[in-house]
This record gives sequence, structure tokens and C-alpha cells, in this order.
Amino acid sequence: MKCLNDYRMAINGTELVPIMIGGMGVDISNTDLALVAARLGGIGHISDAMSPTVTDRRYKTSFVKNKVKLYKHTVGQTDKSEVQFDLAHIASAQAIHVTKTMDQKQGDGLIYINVMEKLGMNNPKMTLQVRMKSAMDAGIDGITLSAGLHLGSMALVQDHPRFRDVHFGIIVSSVRALHLFLRKNKILNRLPDYIIVEGPLAGGHLGFGIDDWQNYDIYSLTAEVSNWVKEQELDIPVIAAGGIFTGTDAVSAIETGAAGVQVATRFTITKECGLPDDVKQEYVKTDKDNIEVNTISPTGYPMRMLKNSPTICKGIKPNCESFGYLLDSKGRCAYIDAYNVQVAAHPGQKKIKVCDKTCLCTAMRKFECWTCGANAYRLKDTTHQGDDGSYQLPSAEHVFNDYLYSTDHQIALP
Repeated sequence: MKCLNDYRMAINGTELVPIMIGGMGVDISNTDLALVAARLGGIGHISDAMSPTVTDRRYKTSFVKNKVKLYKHTVGQTDKSEVQFDLAHIASAQAIHVTKTMDQKQGDGLIYINVMEKLGMNNPKMTLQVRMKSAMDAGIDGITLSAGLHLGSMALVQDHPRFRDVHFGIIVSSVRALHLFLRKNKILNRLPDYIIVEGPLAGGHLGFGIDDWQNYDIYSLTAEVSNWVKEQELDIPVIAAGGIFTGTDAVSAIETGAAGVQVATRFTITKECGLPDDVKQEYVKTDKDNIEVNTISPTGYPMRMLKNSPTICKGIKPNCESFGYLLDSKGRCAYIDAYNVQVAAHPGQKKIKVCDKTCLCTAMRKFECWTCGANAYRLKDTTHQGDDGSYQLPSAEHVFNDYLYSTDHQIALP
């Protein structure tokens, strides 16, 4: 019986263990987690979601404080079009985030950064360009383009000296999305170095409709995309993501055409993961009926999360002066609209509930939006429960090696 360690995947000539840890924001897939994956010969992700906020917390910078000071006069206003990010500050925050990670890297693996197109930051094109270029300047091994079609993203950095050296990958959930991306970028004469096929059981934002995600499965999607890539005579590795809970699941994905797998759920409860330990306990003790796919994200994408996430129906006052990462090019956000509707409906009320949407920026900063994969309820079966009711947190290396060496859907306890 084969195990995942019997395989290797090659990305742009680099041979790797076929495990990629997904890029969970905000700083959930953190530096510590990425370093473990790279040291063990796989691929780790950091996320660039809210990197100024992340660097403030991790490295005691003052990007958020300075932005608040500049726009404090807009607090309470419904119009946030004036609230802009300083591009130099974004570049500096991203450089710190990436450099601090890459300087510690050991082993034969790689470290990528997950870049979300949906982080409009009130200036979508320029802020995206700065985020990518700064990461490239700081020595990142690769950039995973997520949360959007990214039809023009690679063109924004085509003049960068590392454009053909840094690995680029795209996350898709269909052949159609991949075809659109490749057709749009054909003029660059630069193919992506890898393709991540994300299925409907993934955590966080999903690339499916709220009513149809149940109609798909990762193995069929992987086979469909892999076969299409071969038909086009393209030599691009396909990586399966979403619902890969055991090493045997990973082998099954490879047998349907994947070169490797992207995994995340089981790493959320590891010691190295950026989630607070008390939140990790919420993940590991959850039950299947506590997991839902809802539409509260301001991005417009369905999102899978724990039902007991504190952010659900929490009437957070919009805090775009501090954050504002989801503001579109006109300074608008679906949460602001939902919040204002409730304020108007309950005049004079100090505390209101907003259930249609959630303030994702503030919620993610406070670790109150507990996004998860569909198999999160199985986490309790991967570790030990102590006499006090709490669960042991495994190391990332333990989970990584369990994926590599387990067979027959067995899971080694820490």
C-alpha cells in the first residue's frame, strides 16, 4: 500500500515533498508554520492578508496607528472613499513580513505567500501591485494568487527582475476559471508554475455558489483539471486542495491526477499555528453540526466556518480607519451597508446585531471568525484529550509526517 512519501512533485525544476500547507489569513498560516513545511521539504505559506496589521502585532511597527491618526476625522462617516492606504507603508509592512520569514528558512522546501485579489484596500490595482512586488523584492519563493480570477495580476509585476524566477500559482475551482486565467495571461509568455484546484470542502472562502457547492468533489475536479492541462500539452503540476484529511486521501488525489496536495485544517490546531490556543481548543472540540457554509463575508463568496464564531451577528462598528482591507475602488464594503441598515432600523440603540454580513477585517484581527474545513469535526480524533477536557496540541512536524507516512486512512496520535 502506497503512502504519500512514495511520491515527489516538481515545481519549476525544484523537487519537493508533495505537501503544501495552505495560506490561511490573518497570520494563521504564520511564519512558524511555513518554516516547518520548508524544513521538511514541502511548501509552506504565509498570508499577506492585512500584512500591516500583522507586522504591527508581530514586530511592533505602527502602521495601523499612523493610518488611524491620518483619517480619524472620517470615523463615524458612512463614506470611506477618502480612507486610503499609504503605498510605501504597504510595501514596508510586506517587506518586513516576508524578510523576517525568509531569513529563518532552512531545508530544501519553499515558502510562498498567499495573495488575495479580493483585498481591494480602496485602491485594488495599486495595492495589489505593491504587495506582490514587495514580496518579490524580499525574496519570497512563490506567490499563490487566491480569492479572485486574477486575470490581470501577473501583468502588474511583469517588469520585476524576478518575474520569471518567482513561482506563480493560481487557485481555481473549475477548468473554466483556469482557461480564462491562461487566455488572459498568454500575452505575457509566462505560464503559472502550479495550479491549485480547491474543492468544495475547503475552509474559508469557497469558489462555488452557496447552493451548488455540494454538487462537486475534489477528486473529480482534480481529474478534470489535470486531464484538461494534459490535453493542452501543458507541463504544469496540479495540486488538490480541500478535504484532504489523511495521507490516504492525499494518495487518492495523486492517483486522480494531482502532483501534490494542499492541506490546512489539521494544521490549525498545531503548536506553531498562529491561532490563539483557546481558539484551537474550539476547533478541536467542534462537532459536525457546528460547521456551516454561510454568506456573511463581504467579499460575496460563500464561507465555511464554525457556527459559534463570535463574529456571527456581531454588530461591529466599521473600523476602516484602522483596517479597511475589503474596501473596493470606491471605498465601499458590503458590511458597511449592512451595518447602516441596522443602525437606521434601530435608532438610538447602543448595541445592534448585524447578521447579513460580518466585519471581516476586525473579526480576523481579533481571531473571532473561525473559518474551517468541512472535516474540522474530525480533529478530536487526531489527538489526545486530557483529564481537564482540553486537547493536546500536536506539532506541525507530527502532522506533516503523518500525512507522509500513514496508510489505510490511519492517523498517528501525538
